[in-house]
Amino acid sequence: MCSIMTICDKGVAYSDVRKALEKTASRGPDASRLISVGNGWMGFNRLAIMGLTEEGMQPFALNNKNSNSVKETDENNYDVYLVCNGEIYGFREQKKELEERGYHFNSGSDCEILPAMYKEYGTEMFSSLDAEYALVLYDAESDSFIAARDPIGIRPLYYGLTGTGAYMFASEPKSLIELTDKVMPFPPGHYFKDGKFVCYRDMSKVEAFRDDDIDEITKNIHDLLIKGVEKRLDADSPVGFLLSGGLDSSLVCGIAASMSDKPLETWAIGMDIDAIDLKYAKEVADFIHSNHHEVIISKDDVVEALDTVIKALGTYDITTVRASIGMFLLCKAIHEQSDNKVILTGEISDEIFGYKYTDFAPNANEFQKESEKRIRELHMYDVLRADRCISVNSLEARVPFGDLDFVDYCMSINPEKKLNKYGKGKYLLRKAFEKDNFIPESILWREKAAFSDAVGHSLKDDLADLAESSYTDEEFEEGVKKYTHAKPFTKESLLYRDIFEKYYPGQSEMVVDFWMPNKNWEGCNVNDPSARVLSNYGESGV
Repeated sequence: MCSIMTICDKGVAYSDVRKALEKTASRGPDASRLISVGNGWMGFNRLAIMGLTEEGMQPFALNNKNSNSVKETDENNYDVYLVCNGEIYGFREQKKELEERGYHFNSGSDCEILPAMYKEYGTEMFSSLDAEYALVLYDAESDSFIAARDPIGIRPLYYGLTGTGAYMFASEPKSLIELTDKVMPFPPGHYFKDGKFVCYRDMSKVEAFRDDDIDEITKNIHDLLIKGVEKRLDADSPVGFLLSGGLDSSLVCGIAASMSDKPLETWAIGMDIDAIDLKYAKEVADFIHSNHHEVIISKDDVVEALDTVIKALGTYDITTVRASIGMFLLCKAIHEQSDNKVILTGEISDEIFGYKYTDFAPNANEFQKESEKRIRELHMYDVLRADRCISVNSLEARVPFGDLDFVDYCMSINPEKKLNKYGKGKYLLRKAFEKDNFIPESILWREKAAFSDAVGHSLKDDLADLAESSYTDEEFEEGVKKYTHAKPFTKESLLYRDIFEKYYPGQSEMVVDFWMPNKNWEGCNVNDPSARVLSNYGESGV
């Protein structure tokens, strides 16, 4: 995934910045570099995915339209410096246009074009990028640092203030906690300049709903998702696929398989006693003829991983932690057992098309408001889970359902048509692919199971049992009193919060609250985020 770090204050010692950068070495194990820029520091840990040569190492810098990879010993004589953790889709066309304007590049890296784009377009460049990214650049002419993050927040970025009030930015909060009192997530779809955060694109905001008919809607969903997958297959490193056997990951794999002239590398995980999805994942793998790998885990694996996972995540959210256990262990196996470095996943479908609990939405307006909320907060939950579980194992995540064109169109579909009036959740997405035969029909129309449940119902139960044995009732009552923000309400939530505070003391506001169904809706006033507690879960758990 790579990691970036910038401290806009040279008063912070080089040794402290270097130590902070090293905390995210797993994100970029191939190379590390820290340079002095202006009145600050700019650092980069590299996971080589595009442009694998030394020339693709960052920071990148631009001078007189000539791009260079800046070494730690170089003099500060460039116009623009940049560090970026990202994938810029369609960069080859943009690179060609810039070359026609006289710019010269030295690597095959997609991110190398960004200093030149800034030189040409300034901060207007951010709204034009088709990308998953987090970046910081230094403009030498104005002596200013500028930071930005993609509109969904697929790539992580956090910020804090030094003792002198200067800003600092990093890919993960663990790089900043010893340098600042308060760490906060950089808002997606914003750029930072001159002390202000400016929104350049809000993916949750819909100016006007499209009133296309079902045939037009499903055609557009179909075509845009295929393009989203196709873009994300472009890599100079081996690509793998997470395959749960659910609708979303199966579609990603099925679409990719239709574009590939060799078998995909697919990966699935399940508990040793009650895995739900392994059989479905194998059904899809057999159907698309992938080279399929199964990872089997036990209660001991789950319990042993908990502390490590929460440390990697930087969250105490119940559903995020539960779902991350399986994903972390699966990605650990991918890292140890293969040369796959890029991983395609199925996140960001639920936020658009609905969860099990959104079947209880009282009307279309409420459904849309809930979808907007989920898109705005994605970076704190499912996207955070995918990023950390994958990056801590030195892999890169790509999320086709997060394609900007796809999300933009799907969020603008009249929500009356997205309500579950069809007897099947995510009907529009399923209908869009019923003619392709990318995946088995039984999988296309299979009920959704929550990922942590699908790994095995016992996973959630093992974690709940661990929490129950960790506190007496009296200890739980006293432990809850320590916290005011996002107050724990079960022994499981207290256990996660206590572990979180061990690594991120006083930083709970990095997450707005616990991910939970909308308790204001009839049928959703529950005290556990698992869809298993809902009355409509039904065949999802089979």
